[in-house]
Amino acid sequence: MKIKPFVIHLARATQRRAQVEQLLQRLGPNSEIIDAVDGAALSQDQLTLAYQPNQLAPRYPFALRPGEIGCFLSHRNAWTSLLDSDADAALILEDDVELNGDFDAALSLATQHLAKIGYIQLQTRTCEGEELDHQDNYALIRPRIMPLRTSGQLVSRSAAERLLTATAPFDRPVDTFLQMHWHTDIHIAVITPACLTDRTAETGGSTIGSQKPLLEKIQREWKRARYRSKVKHHSYRNIR
Repeated sequence: MKIKPFVIHLARATQRRAQVEQLLQRLGPNSEIIDAVDGAALSQDQLTLAYQPNQLAPRYPFALRPGEIGCFLSHRNAWTSLLDSDADAALILEDDVELNGDFDAALSLATQHLAKIGYIQLQTRTCEGEELDHQDNYALIRPRIMPLRTSGQLVSRSAAERLLTATAPFDRPVDTFLQMHWHTDIHIAVITPACLTDRTAETGGSTIGSQKPLLEKIQREWKRARYRSKVKHHSYRNIR
């Protein structure tokens, strides 16, 4: 299987450039930077074309910030770049991660199952779920509820094509959308334990998040809990 490595990097996040260079060196000469979409630089027309709320069930309870829209568009660009290449799959990494020393073993296990599964997460944390296979220190699992984050993933051409079709436009953040296997028909698997290290704090912090007043934080947590309960219901009802 020919795998094309991509690193999604926002040009103005200069504190992450050294981390990006380390990733490219580790991934080899075939690796490539995907220029992240800067949501803050998009016009209102561009934002409206990409993001249209309240399309799918369960309804996502928050309006997306420009940074979240840019993040989703960046992943769509990575899927498009895969289809424009001659590769069978894409290894897509965000620019705030570091590969663990035995990352190649995790990637090897994921690669063996990608043709059947289509999309396999490479996580920064340990996850639980039904074990599908194991090799060396790693297991391939299928969680009932897919964990959030898009730090790293191995994506097949067919999955990329399906996701592009299903997200034009989109109505929620990319990691939240990917949980919806009942809509995408892609029930994502995960490599565990973590094969990536999260270096967000060391590379300047999040390029998406923003500080909110305490009352708004409390209200968001209540809405988030209700939404996650609905996702759990859909996930368990539609498990294969």
